[in-house]
Amino acid sequence: MKEALLYEKLEDKKVRCNLCNHRCLIADAKRGICGVRENRAGTLYTLVYGRAVASHVDPIEKKPFFNFHPGSTAYSIATVGCNFRCLHCQNYDISQGPREGGEIVGEKLEPEEIVRQALSYGCKSISYTYTEPTIFLEYALDTMKLAQDSGLKNNFVTNGYMSPEALQMLKPYLDAANVDLKGFSEEHYKKVCGGKLKPVLENIKLMKKLGVWVEVTTLVIPGLNDSDEILKKIADFILSVGEETPWHISAFYPTYKMLDRPRTPVATLQRGRKIGLKAGLRYVYSGNVPGDEGENTFCYACGKLLIPRFGFQVLKNEIKNSRCPYCNAKIEGRGM
Repeated sequence: MKEALLYEKLEDKKVRCNLCNHRCLIADAKRGICGVRENRAGTLYTLVYGRAVASHVDPIEKKPFFNFHPGSTAYSIATVGCNFRCLHCQNYDISQGPREGGEIVGEKLEPEEIVRQALSYGCKSISYTYTEPTIFLEYALDTMKLAQDSGLKNNFVTNGYMSPEALQMLKPYLDAANVDLKGFSEEHYKKVCGGKLKPVLENIKLMKKLGVWVEVTTLVIPGLNDSDEILKKIADFILSVGEETPWHISAFYPTYKMLDRPRTPVATLQRGRKIGLKAGLRYVYSGNVPGDEGENTFCYACGKLLIPRFGFQVLKNEIKNSRCPYCNAKIEGRGM
């Protein structure tokens, strides 16, 4: 175990965890909502430091990042636990296990070994992903520092529910974040995710202000967040953060506790993409539909195809020095 960061000691051996926007008040011998931070006699510990439940080499497009070192690979790691309880979680077996009384599982994988393996596999970055990386902040931070010293980039795939204090701690080492914007109402976040919308919106804006490259993903669920009105609100919010911010509109399929909804029709994703482009966003992508036009990166200025993709595979990249070779428009991103 390792003593946790970002908590306050209170009376009667209670603690206040300030890692995320739940700001859990945790009694002695109890855990926070995430299930992986435990109060022991007035000291808060992380139970997952150095205990990776998953480690893989992935295409960066799988995260998804399309404007962050396209065509590269990321060494991806996760621990068990999550501070959300999304009813449609695709990785519920590892994210919800600790909250449902399961053991803290994972194999020993120290930060030094993560960086060594990332370099040996020729990865461009390390991705903290699969579950919510905020809940293993201490483990991630130590890894991120070593990664940066070794020339690797760091990216988070996150629900965006970390506290501003946590985000400030990550700032010096975090190069990019893909934030799930799961809907656009407090009701949706409360019912489907077990959280609140406002902190996610505030963190997206703060990430941009801090210089983190941000891409946003919305999993479109039939009957819940697939209306023109909701998609337009999401597009308008992203536009207010920056027209260069990529928006990934991804297809839902029934899983975990949401087996009563149908798969997202391809037409819905295409409709959402049109809404995003019409709103003024420069890069709107459709996800989970291999072969769809929305997988590709186009120049927003002249309309030329710059990066054709199939699934997570980049077929060609015509961008030169972050410029369109046809009209010289600047193509925003990192490592473009």
